[in-house]
Amino acid sequence: MTAVIAARSDVVGSLLRPPRLLEARELFADERLSTAELKFAEDEAVCEALRLQEDAGVDVVTDGEMRRLSFQSQLPAAVEGFSDWDLDAFLWGDWHGDPEVGELQLERPELAVVSKLRRRRSLCAEEFAFARGHTDRVLKVTLPSPSLFANFWDPRRAPAKYRALEDFLTDVAEVLREEADELEAMGATYLQLDAPHYTMVLDPSYRDFYASRGWPTERWLELGVELDNRVIGDRPGVTFGFHLCRGNQASRWLVEGGYDAIAEQLFGAIRADRLLLEYDDARSGSFEPLVRVPGDRWVVLGLVTTKRPDLESTDELARRIDAASRHVALERLAISSQCGFATSVLGNALTIDDERAKLGIIAETARKVWG
Repeated sequence: MTAVIAARSDVVGSLLRPPRLLEARELFADERLSTAELKFAEDEAVCEALRLQEDAGVDVVTDGEMRRLSFQSQLPAAVEGFSDWDLDAFLWGDWHGDPEVGELQLERPELAVVSKLRRRRSLCAEEFAFARGHTDRVLKVTLPSPSLFANFWDPRRAPAKYRALEDFLTDVAEVLREEADELEAMGATYLQLDAPHYTMVLDPSYRDFYASRGWPTERWLELGVELDNRVIGDRPGVTFGFHLCRGNQASRWLVEGGYDAIAEQLFGAIRADRLLLEYDDARSGSFEPLVRVPGDRWVVLGLVTTKRPDLESTDELARRIDAASRHVALERLAISSQCGFATSVLGNALTIDDERAKLGIIAETARKVWG
């Protein structure tokens, strides 16, 4: 039985990239900066991210995903077998936003798996090895959920080995399982699967997309959880988190709707120890689906938004935690932001000072509620 990390204030993963790092990325892309110089800029940004989280007082920290283009880009960056891709591979969809940021429709780019997957290097080992030497807090490493990569499968271009989507995703899951094995061997104690694609089935257009791949919603959820559980495996020394949201890019979102339609298949079947669930506004629905969470799992309530700079109050957050405790016992609850602050290098429409204040309010609320 896993000894679950009992952190009351958590973080999802990504943090805003500082301007110096964004500039370094641009210079590197233009071949005006060496690999060593880019790595130095990344190291510096990671140290700043760790200090920011520590100063804010949160129990869990990450490296801010400073070395990644997107929260999921470390897999195609480290694994052979994909066609050419760039940031657009992770941005496509019909994005919705408040009037300040507006709507955005981005077509799916030409993406495909074109040969057997081969893991050339670790996805996250460098992230973990560097960060653990610069913090004494619980350090989380995030991994993408395997079935998230269905958008890289094109039946017209798939190699013979991957004529079926399930065969491709099975190999993706194997790559991620190997990565989890390596991180566990290195001493990682908190890993997280990011799985925003599950809530996409709340929208008919996304249901149709997965159905066009031969996977109606019920089977799609079943396959996804089966692959996630293969990555999670049996790791008594590792706590696994499982994060759900509804899209988070440049302060926009993809879908809305409560967890009611997917709670039974996801909450009860996933073997994760901590469910990190988006709950920052009415788009996420009520807390009622939390009754589907098994009694040995924690729920980390994503009550603090990363999409807007408005700062929540501890009183307001404490009231919402109290409301959630009518469905899940208070001792099995924790608090975090609803998603990362920068799902990709694009970030969100708030500043690093806003980010610092929001992390601080998460830590302050946790102390107020749980002591």
